[in-house]
Amino acid sequence: MRLPIILLFLLAVISYSHGKQPRGSLNIFDVKPTVGQPWPKPQTIKTTSQQYAVHPSAFHFMVNSTSQSCDLLTSAFDRYYRIIFFPQTYLNHILDPELAKHEKQIEPKISLADLQDATLLKRLNVHIAQPCEQYPSLESDESYSLTIDSDSAMLESVTIWGALRGLETFSQIIYADDNLGFAVNNTMINDFPRFKHRGILVDTSRHFISVKTLKMNLEAMAESKLNVLHFHIVDDQSFPYESRTFPEISLAGAYNQAHVYSQDDIAGLIEFARQRGIRVVVEFDSPGHTQSWGLAIDILTHCYSGGKPNDEFGPMDPSRNTTFDFLKKLFSEVASVFPDHYMHLGGDEVDFDCWRSNPDVQAFMLKMGFGTDYSLLEQYYMQNVVDIVGATGKGYTVWQEIIDNNVTVKADTVVEVWKDPYPQELARVTKLGYRTLLSTCWYLDYISYGSDWVKYYMCDPHNFNGTDEQKKLVVGGEACLWGEFVDATNLISRMWPRAFSIAERLWSAADVKDPAVAKPRFEEHRCRYVRRGIPASPENGPSYCDYEYNR
Repeated sequence: MRLPIILLFLLAVISYSHGKQPRGSLNIFDVKPTVGQPWPKPQTIKTTSQQYAVHPSAFHFMVNSTSQSCDLLTSAFDRYYRIIFFPQTYLNHILDPELAKHEKQIEPKISLADLQDATLLKRLNVHIAQPCEQYPSLESDESYSLTIDSDSAMLESVTIWGALRGLETFSQIIYADDNLGFAVNNTMINDFPRFKHRGILVDTSRHFISVKTLKMNLEAMAESKLNVLHFHIVDDQSFPYESRTFPEISLAGAYNQAHVYSQDDIAGLIEFARQRGIRVVVEFDSPGHTQSWGLAIDILTHCYSGGKPNDEFGPMDPSRNTTFDFLKKLFSEVASVFPDHYMHLGGDEVDFDCWRSNPDVQAFMLKMGFGTDYSLLEQYYMQNVVDIVGATGKGYTVWQEIIDNNVTVKADTVVEVWKDPYPQELARVTKLGYRTLLSTCWYLDYISYGSDWVKYYMCDPHNFNGTDEQKKLVVGGEACLWGEFVDATNLISRMWPRAFSIAERLWSAADVKDPAVAKPRFEEHRCRYVRRGIPASPENGPSYCDYEYNR
């Protein structure tokens, strides 16, 4: 019997590879999605077969009488009511409120009268122990517990941020049921994130990303419990940040004035993120990656060839005090615009060739006693920058080169590791006592054919030799989507669902790491995004999503 089975398998593979498999035949590559299973997986979850019907006419969110209430919670109730019962129109309601006014409300296919014999879940009581904070932080407590065992459910958390994560889980465990319309099982969940910092880097310099697309991405982040937008807002290619102190930079450095984030745009993005418990950490990378800055402000190093200027420019010029005078004013403004405690200062990929060619920089090197070691000049520059930003009261995140080059930084500095071999770098940086992020293995701009989410799923920030104390210093990681080939037309489909892998790796328990076990939940979560209006691309081969969730 072995030979026929092998032949059948080969025929199936050939049929699949040519896209000619007959409709309705067995497809060995299909993944059957789970039903009502959350992503990322909670730390503990127990369910039974006991079902409760959930109907939009009979269900309410309620704040426990002894709990805290705030604008974040009341707006979340409105959002999650729409997400649960009217997912197809939810994003229009959020992103295009004028368009949403003209949408016809979708009636549930099962009426309340049809549920006379069913046990209804009538409300979710929410209890928050501490007063609501205005903004999330690296130290925020996102733990929660969720219990559904009668006609009312209970969500308990220490902070508003834990309540938001619990509401997301609650929305995910409600599922479509032919007999009940919407249903949820008897469930007990105790949950918290494994890592505090679970980020997404979006690059808006190589291509401008519309505010609407950035908001859709923030919504997608919240639905996978990611909590940091690393806003790589400017770079060599363009400077789309509107500075009120130096308005001439975006006038000269942006692609055009339609591709600039106004102060109002940024305030709107920060508020949109805050409502979802997401921090916005902005990056102004220097001394390299600053060509667009120098189109308006004379801060770049003038490069020389044959002893003469060659009309090319290199990194910022550390030999001039005016460079640091400019940075003091710019970072003072940026610190007031972005409320998060941390600012990302970059510091990566500095090319020394232009510095070596410039006679003024050469003279400065001799004056400072640096000899010909230009890494000491880079160290001098970054030392000034971290001191400038530190004086504003902000903390800072830096790329690993800053620590590799022995810059003295504050104790609460967060170091982002992006180079291989990352296990050795994680061990070295944590041994120095710094909080650390990993992004090396999560560069989503690299694409391979097939389910490449699996390789991202297998990466773990604790994959290095170090003590328990060192591993406690790893505060999380980030998925990076650099923008050379990404704009508003493909950011969402390229980021999602591949970023699901990072979301689960950074939230769930360390032993949740088998992609074969995760795949059915991954498939359900992808369809959940599609149903909610987020165009997440297919990642697991031939499949389909049920779009008729509440019709």
